[in-house]
Amino acid sequence: WFDMFYSPELARRVYNNPFPLVDITITPDDEIMQHRRIAILELLQKHIRQRDLSGITESLAAVVMLGYTSPRQLRMLFHYMLQYGNTAEPGVFLRRLARRLPQYEETLMSIAQKLKQEGREEGREEGHLEGLQEGSRREALRIAGSMLQNGLDKEMVQKITGLSADELQPLCG
Repeated sequence: WFDMFYSPELARRVYNNPFPLVDITITPDDEIMQHRRIAILELLQKHIRQRDLSGITESLAAVVMLGYTSPRQLRMLFHYMLQYGNTAEPGVFLRRLARRLPQYEETLMSIAQKLKQEGREEGREEGHLEGLQEGSRREALRIAGSMLQNGLDKEMVQKITGLSADELQPLCG
């Protein structure tokens, strides 16, 4: 299969030797900070699952200020941090980063606004669903009352409407 490569000899050298693996979780942050272009990614990978990413705000800001990361890469990294990382208060975390990185304040604040908007929309959806569920329950109770008034057996009404005996009790009186 090496003959399928553009350079079979190079493929043999690459694939026939062991790959060096680095356990970034045991590498000290100070050492990671020296890794230039890859430092921010290594730092995030090392700390992404910790209880609160706010603890590495200063390190993240320091690496970003070195200038090795493009604005597009930073946007992607910020989104990654917020999507997969843990932070008690994402808005506070973003504001702290924005204070340390004023040149990215607009990007960070637009992400914070987007999070806020998503939270509002999620709240509206939950409220809407709760309203629908409550409306469905009221309708089931109205129908159950009508069935009981027309002489339908209580157990049959429970089976048809999905209401419990306790929910039907006030209608039977």
